[in-house]
Amino acid sequence: MAYDEELAKRIRHAITLFPEDFTEKKMFGGVAFLYQGKMTVGPVKNELMVRVIKSKMENVLNQEFVRPMDFTGKPMKEFIFVSPEGFSTEEQLQNWIELGLEHAKSKLK
Repeated sequence: MAYDEELAKRIRHAITLFPEDFTEKKMFGGVAFLYQGKMTVGPVKNELMVRVIKSKMENVLNQEFVRPMDFTGKPMKEFIFVSPEGFSTEEQLQNWIELGLEHAKSKLK
């Protein structure tokens, strides 16, 4: 399964603006960007996969261009997909990365 390399490049550039160090790992047919070994965001095909803390899932899922991440017919907990319209600007992409980073940090406590 291919992923949008241009989106991956945008994410690589965007994460340089964060003081945290991210790593990359191929998974879900795309590439995931991890913080201290915990997934944050990544391109899957032409969509953006984002990890979201449980307490924010309901509100996030009510946003336009967002849907549950579903590979097998059952939504994965604390994972969403954002369609390209939802991260068309760099500010929108930064917001999704911040959300994914928040999730990763919550798993380190």
